[in-house]
Amino acid sequence: MNEALLDLLATRRSVKADRLQEPAPSGAELDRILTIAARVPDHKKLVPWRFMVFEGEARAAAGELFAEACRAEESEPSHVRIETERARFLRAPLVVAVISRIAKRPGAPEWEQILSAGAAAFSLCLAANALGYGTIWLTEWVAYSPLVRSGLGLAENERIVGFIHIGTPKEKSEERERPNLADIVTRWQPGA
Repeated sequence: MNEALLDLLATRRSVKADRLQEPAPSGAELDRILTIAARVPDHKKLVPWRFMVFEGEARAAAGELFAEACRAEESEPSHVRIETERARFLRAPLVVAVISRIAKRPGAPEWEQILSAGAAAFSLCLAANALGYGTIWLTEWVAYSPLVRSGLGLAENERIVGFIHIGTPKEKSEERERPNLADIVTRWQPGA
């Protein structure tokens, strides 16, 4: 039994993006995280997801795209709002977009492919957490913006599952209330 793994799973916690700082994983560590994230259930071996890494100056360039999309898609956004969008990916030292890409394949429903992409996103978080980094999985409006999708070069069959912000936590995150098992677990009985 791997108690360390069970402890990680039992205690993992998201860290707010603005509470993540350098260092972030890079080089071999990031490759290891992404390799682990790619080891998820994948019916028909379609690899229905991919990763897009934003590090260094690419984070600021993405912020310019977000600011441009905000100006185009909202009526009269404030200066503060535009600056918030410019800084969106500067909150954490590394951001990885997990992108679902649906393949039309008999016997591989779209829903299963989307679930596989979600599993890749969470596995990415867990791998980073296991290496001592903090993470948070966010989508926010930019994941759904047509201009952002176009600016990131997404194909028609691709959607952003989430942006995983990664870095070293500035402080330990507080625990939050979790669901009571009695409220979320039922046991099916035949004839009931």
